[in-house]
Amino acid sequence: MTPPPAGPEEHAHPGRAGAAGAAGAAEHVGRAFEADAVPALSEYAAIRCLSPAFDAAWAEQGHLRRAAELIAAWCRGRQVPGAAVEVIELAGKTPVVFGEVPATDPSAGASTLIYGHFDKQPALGDWSEGLSPFAAVRRGDRLYGRGTADDGYAAFAAFTALEALAAGGTAHGRCVVLIEGSEESGSCDLDAYLEALSERIGTPSLVICLDSGAASYDRLWLTASLRGLLGATLRVEVLREGVHSGAAGGAVPSSFRILRRLLERIERAETGEISLPELRSRVPAARHAEIARLVEALGDEAAGAFPTVENLRLGGATPAERIELRTWAPALEVTGIAGIPSLQDAGNVLRPYTEARLSIRLPPDVDPQAAAAALTAELEHDPPDGARVSCHVGESARGYEAPPLEPWLAATLEASSLRHFGQPYGVMGEGGSIPFLANLRERLPEAQFVVTGVLGPGSNAHGPNEFLHVPTACALTAVVAEVIAAAP
Repeated sequence: MTPPPAGPEEHAHPGRAGAAGAAGAAEHVGRAFEADAVPALSEYAAIRCLSPAFDAAWAEQGHLRRAAELIAAWCRGRQVPGAAVEVIELAGKTPVVFGEVPATDPSAGASTLIYGHFDKQPALGDWSEGLSPFAAVRRGDRLYGRGTADDGYAAFAAFTALEALAAGGTAHGRCVVLIEGSEESGSCDLDAYLEALSERIGTPSLVICLDSGAASYDRLWLTASLRGLLGATLRVEVLREGVHSGAAGGAVPSSFRILRRLLERIERAETGEISLPELRSRVPAARHAEIARLVEALGDEAAGAFPTVENLRLGGATPAERIELRTWAPALEVTGIAGIPSLQDAGNVLRPYTEARLSIRLPPDVDPQAAAAALTAELEHDPPDGARVSCHVGESARGYEAPPLEPWLAATLEASSLRHFGQPYGVMGEGGSIPFLANLRERLPEAQFVVTGVLGPGSNAHGPNEFLHVPTACALTAVVAEVIAAAP
């Protein structure tokens, strides 16, 4: 995928992890992750620590706090000299797990920030027989359970990596571990913690984010870009209360029909193409080249596999076009509907309103504030048939583009991927969003970013049967250890 730059030993600090130290770190990671991290992850999987967007009573329920305490206690139990780990909870905000590990090399100027999150999506569908969203099940290399891969493993990987360095006597710079509790809600509480902890976080020169995806399980994957996001609620009202459809149908316009007309203003129903200019962008030439290399390496599998029904036609005529559609094109999905009864309760009523939750993925370089203003204006102006229409944007997140890798980091990642995965590292764009990254890029314009993760084919982070591929988590943890040690 990427031609190897100069070997990492040419750029690493003297006395830090070479091949022998790397082998020792990998051996320690393999033992510790299986023996210590997997059992703790299984306990974590049982906690219904839903993100606040999915649990209005999260504070009273206490599940997020319980998950944070479990993770913090486990991290404190690692043999990492000088580590300080605490659960911090600002008033009215979801808790975070915050860890500080001092530099073991007095000459190290580098400071590393490792990021993950522990809040979860809801069950979202029926899980297969024998599996449950909130009960861990181990089947071969897979650990099933909500949050195991997205992103509960992150804290365990971070402290296992640091413990492996300590066990091998490998020097490293200062490290900060930040595991938040609101990422699945658009990181709504994260800014407050970044401000409150700014002095303790300092100015990291390296950011490692463990919340992204992988195109396969046979190599290290770096995320080159992520889309932004708008979350909006569109409401159409036509009556003060429901009336008999036989009496009103044909005279009183249907709120559902009006909602369909409004959506046509921003999305072409025949193709799914978003027509609003403020929500669109062009794919940069560099990303075109990355996509071409991705397809060359993985073939048709590069575009991803989905549990589609038979004969469903996907967008895009080629794998490259499908990758562009899911990483650089805007996309709309109606993720929730209100005002419509269940099938069992559906009577002959002309309903008073229809309300839809809209999730709109934005190209990485689109300004979400400008997109939100354009979306609201387009949907609210000149309401069809004089209906009462409102559009409220409750969530917005900017996309992310990775900065170029410095030679020492590219060399370390290449050698480390070959050592622990047996393949050169790959580069890919992701269609999802990690709001934290855009924020950090603005705050730390000089920092290097390693955005990676374990969400490979079939891991199904937001759907049924989510699983963590344990060997991938172990290999990635070993890579993280080497990157921390190599940071100049």
